[in-house]
Amino acid sequence: MSRALVAYFSASGVTARAAKEIADAVGADLYEIRPAEPYSQADLNWMDRKSRSTLEMNDPACRPVISGAVEHMEQYDTVFVGFPIWWYVEPRIVDTFLESYDFSGKALIPFATSGGSGIGKAEKSLEACCPKASWRQGKLVNHGAAAWAKAVLGM
Repeated sequence: MSRALVAYFSASGVTARAAKEIADAVGADLYEIRPAEPYSQADLNWMDRKSRSTLEMNDPACRPVISGAVEHMEQYDTVFVGFPIWWYVEPRIVDTFLESYDFSGKALIPFATSGGSGIGKAEKSLEACCPKASWRQGKLVNHGAAAWAKAVLGM
């Protein structure tokens, strides 16, 4: 079996729970995409046009700095990439992550959590950000993350 990694960004803990469930289910390593400058509650207030998250999402070129790196990324053949849906797509820090490594030939599998948005626009955005990866269809995993991940890997 190939080596798998579950890399995720979680602002409130919901995506973190799904990521841990997936990693446990498929025997993958876990890596949290952490911002160098942690988000405060005020930063995450999407109703405030001047909040950090709103400013980041309104700037497609924004790439928040990540704290820490994945050691030995070359050992992974499959990478699950998890995030909450922000403004119908992935948070910009996920783009930072994707642009930090060479994913050529690796299978990337997106998963997201959301209160109401689908993952379709995020999948297109991810593929545009990291075109050399072999993208597989993603899924919203508000429930049933483990069963979905096992099915994706044929377990």
